[in-house]
Amino acid sequence: MSSKPINNHQFVITTPLYYVNARPHVGSAYPTIAADVLARFQRLRGNSVLFVTGTDEHGQKIQRTAEGLGRDPQAHCDQIVAEFQALWKLLDIQFDRFIRTTDPRHEIIVKEFFQRVWDQGDIYLSQQTGWYCVACEEFKEERELLDQHRCTIHPTIEAEWRDEQNYFFRLSKYQDQLEQLYRDRPDFIQPDTRRNEVIRFVSQGLQDFSISRVNLDWGIPVPPDPTHTLYVWFDALLGYVTALLEPDDAPSLDNALARWWPINLHLIGKDILRFHAVYWLAMLMSAGVDLPDRIFGHGYLTKDGQKMGKTLGNVLDPFAIVERYGSDAVRYYFLKEIEFGRDGDFNETRFINILNAELANDLGNLLNRTLKMAQKYCQGLVPSPLASDTDNPLALLGNTLGDRVTGAYESLAFSEACDAILGLVRSGNKFIDEQAPWALYKQGNQTAVEQVIYTVLESVRLAAYLLSPIIPNVSNAIYQQLGFSINFTHQQTESAPFAIHSTWGILPIGQPLGDPQPVFQRLELLETVS
Repeated sequence: MSSKPINNHQFVITTPLYYVNARPHVGSAYPTIAADVLARFQRLRGNSVLFVTGTDEHGQKIQRTAEGLGRDPQAHCDQIVAEFQALWKLLDIQFDRFIRTTDPRHEIIVKEFFQRVWDQGDIYLSQQTGWYCVACEEFKEERELLDQHRCTIHPTIEAEWRDEQNYFFRLSKYQDQLEQLYRDRPDFIQPDTRRNEVIRFVSQGLQDFSISRVNLDWGIPVPPDPTHTLYVWFDALLGYVTALLEPDDAPSLDNALARWWPINLHLIGKDILRFHAVYWLAMLMSAGVDLPDRIFGHGYLTKDGQKMGKTLGNVLDPFAIVERYGSDAVRYYFLKEIEFGRDGDFNETRFINILNAELANDLGNLLNRTLKMAQKYCQGLVPSPLASDTDNPLALLGNTLGDRVTGAYESLAFSEACDAILGLVRSGNKFIDEQAPWALYKQGNQTAVEQVIYTVLESVRLAAYLLSPIIPNVSNAIYQQLGFSINFTHQQTESAPFAIHSTWGILPIGQPLGDPQPVFQRLELLETVS
């Protein structure tokens, strides 16, 4: 099956489609921030980008949640979806498509896909018996359950015994093809820990899985037998396809797959890895649809070293933390301080210390004090560097930084990208202290003064540009104070081409500089965010 290379000037990325049984939490925000950063980075590079997110709105769990709250399921979904969209706006997440699985066009796509799989003889009716976790919307094997048949993911909820007729998908038929895929494309599932998990699971032998439910109204009816409702995962995974439809397209698989498929990157949580890296791929194989390029499973988040949960009272409210500290602070911390792909922790004291040290002090103060010197010593204009001085320590770092950061972004090594960029910023602080342009000015060495100030301002500019996918608002403020009129929050990629702005030495000589203002206000620890 074919797949598009990442450098073909088109990039499609998806987050999970978030389940709307409850309000969005920080675990939903985390991968959506990461996806937004990758989409922004690809837009900077001039690529056509489609960033897909959305919501999974069917299934028994949502039906029961709505009933428990005295709501109609659709009204419940509408209310929770509005909260997701509000949070994404608050976090400056610039998605291109927001798909809802209750969209009428989605039902048409699901039924057409089902028919393709049915025509392959890969769906059959049989008896399903076993323990079912409603919270996971999944049948569990005995070895996956704790005492009293409690799910390891939802240990406070007992699984329910089911004995009913269901339609099944012939997953077992695709075992050899899946194993061959994992061998042929070793980078298909990332990071390696996730790939190894999938290979171990598949090597134990794949079992056909149920794709319908009875006694459930909230979902899409099974086309040949409307007494059954399609299993929520069979329905939800196709949201990635429906989202690709252009607004004026008639809903059909051919139309949905024509422009943007295959997807370059599915970004998911490790708890739903099996559905994406096994079930989804087999379904696509059955329907004769090309496979995506890459699946990346990120880790879990904890708070103060503990798993977050309502019973512990330590759930981190993403609305509260963004409203208190700002979107750039939240975006930077989660991507800088947590190695993407591993589990990570939020500690508010550490959060504040990191942000103050790196954004307020290292980056913000470097710009502020250098601009003040430019106002005093260079008439508020970008000074002229020596044409031959390209081997100073900042220029040497800056000349290779764009390539290093590009490699880090492409491999989803966000913390590595931040470390490399902050390395240049810290070197800028050291350089200006060592060169002491204030002393050079007193000595009457104007040429050296201008050289130092240009070099430091260019370091800050380059750092701001390469950090703009992560902290667009701070990068905006820096670029504006350096005399540019570029908006990174709402990207206008043509005004800041990557090939130019990611390289060293493009700050225009003689460009008027803005008044120095703090680009990131120092944070203070108040009461704990929860």
